[in-house]
Amino acid sequence: PGGKQLEPLKYAKVAVEASVSRRKAESCILGTTSLLYHCLVKGVSVAFVLRDVGVLLIEGSMVQMRFYLDFLEKVTGERIQDSATLKALQQLDMVLSRAVPVASLSFTGRVIIFPK
Repeated sequence: PGGKQLEPLKYAKVAVEASVSRRKAESCILGTTSLLYHCLVKGVSVAFVLRDVGVLLIEGSMVQMRFYLDFLEKVTGERIQDSATLKALQQLDMVLSRAVPVASLSFTGRVIIFPK
């Protein structure tokens, strides 16, 4: 829908960015996607920790993204010091402290965390 074409993942480009061999990049990507697939099929909760951004939590049919406060400040270009704004973000479950254990975000407390 929308007329967008799928493009194959460019393993060589990923390898250069990660400073690893193409074979290593491809192996890691395929291993990660395979593990993710099996977790989703079995209903196991997973969390992707996105460095300097936040955590993407997938639990059953629920998908939730929580952002680190400093990332939101970079995106908006200003410090979020207003307590009303901060409280609103917290009530929307959008803000995440780096000190919070990722497992505590899940209903069960059990989650597979990517990357490892």
